[in-house]
Amino acid sequence: MIIGVAKEVKDHETRVGLVPAGVTALREAGHDVIVQAGAGRGSSLPDGEYAEAGATIAAGAEEVWAKADLVVKVKEPQPSEYRFLRQDLILFTYLHLAPLPDLTQALLDAKVNAIAYETIREKDGSLPLLTPMSEVAGRMSVQVGAQYLEAPNGGRGILLGGVPGVAAANVLILGGGIVGHNAAKMALGLGANVTIVDRNLNRLRELDDIYNGQVITLASNLYTIREAIRLADLVIGAVLIPGASAPKLVRRDMMKLMKPGAVMVDVAIDQGGCFETSHATTHTDPIYYVDSVLHYCVSNMPAAVPHTSTFALTNATFPYLMALANKGVVKAAKESAAIAEGVNTYQGYVTYPAVAESQGRAYTALSSLLP
Repeated sequence: MIIGVAKEVKDHETRVGLVPAGVTALREAGHDVIVQAGAGRGSSLPDGEYAEAGATIAAGAEEVWAKADLVVKVKEPQPSEYRFLRQDLILFTYLHLAPLPDLTQALLDAKVNAIAYETIREKDGSLPLLTPMSEVAGRMSVQVGAQYLEAPNGGRGILLGGVPGVAAANVLILGGGIVGHNAAKMALGLGANVTIVDRNLNRLRELDDIYNGQVITLASNLYTIREAIRLADLVIGAVLIPGASAPKLVRRDMMKLMKPGAVMVDVAIDQGGCFETSHATTHTDPIYYVDSVLHYCVSNMPAAVPHTSTFALTNATFPYLMALANKGVVKAAKESAAIAEGVNTYQGYVTYPAVAESQGRAYTALSSLLP
């Protein structure tokens, strides 16, 4: 199989879907790899390292997409890349299709077999390809929040950890999963007062044990969130329903209750965001205000630390990439329930129920389509 590594074109997206060590492993397994020139440069991986590993370096994106049987990326195809989509192409990347009906339609029209990192789920319920970027984004959310709480950056002028005699900032984290846990770890390390809200009481018990009572844990409901919002200096949205649109936990009318200059970081923006006032922003233009509350909703936050993010991501994705390369989609999906769950579109059909439900489309079980 020919594996193509396309250079990312999303704003400030400098991660890459495959590192040189992965090229070597694929070559040793009998596959060819074609890498677009400059694809790894933003992650401090020059073309020479890919060539030395055995990859062919292509001058442009068109050559990669045209020659590859399987294209591996980091972010979903952008409108400028829709023209490269074609029937029977295997696309392996983050897709986050629920809030992207136009991309979904493009994949369906081209009959692309698209496997989404974020919906590959193992038997234990874990999401192994979402976890590493959730860890990065969770930790970054606090760094970003601390930065934007500073007055020159538009915030309230608060030091996250305070100083003796002056109270620390109040950090509210909505969601106690991987993102929320990593955000709490960073916020506590900086000395902030941390509250985690989650609907899963067992998860709240786990977090209470992990942090030995240092974190306030609250059961999620509209009243609790409304009251917690009043006190918060920094709110981090860390909610996930795999493959589906994120629930809107913070309503528009709650903005008036918040402190002027408070900061909201919506890590769930890839799935539409968990604040009603959220819309996706970019690293070039990352923030906006609603009722004097600063919103940071960058949809590819880990791209700000591409070297760390690329290696964390490819450590997790590579075994699944190798399985797809060795077996193809049909055999890989039949032998691995995790990969089957990752298939979001196949031969013009939506094969992931949460995507179909979010967009009001027909859902077709993958098992009914496989030969």
